[in-house]
Amino acid sequence: MGELIGAGWATVGATGLLGTAVLLVLTGGLVPRRTYNDMRDERNTWRQAHTESEKARQVAQQQVGELLELSRTAGHILTSLPRPDGQGVSPDAQVDGTPTPGSVS
Repeated sequence: MGELIGAGWATVGATGLLGTAVLLVLTGGLVPRRTYNDMRDERNTWRQAHTESEKARQVAQQQVGELLELSRTAGHILTSLPRPDGQGVSPDAQVDGTPTPGSVS
């Protein structure tokens, strides 16, 4: 640890020490505490936002599943209702009462 680039700290001197510090700052190996704290706080904020977003997405997905089940139930009820002319309903019958192509009125 006492040697840096093949020379001791005594031979490198203040200029070498300053140059090493500047090099570390420029390459990102040494950052100010304020910058580090800001980056950490921003990361934690994004992490919390992601967690809340995932919770909301899961709730929405559950609601979509429930709505899908309700729509299937409503579809089964509508297809099981009798037709106005007294005949049973067929799965391809139209709900609005307009004649289907090829049917005789």
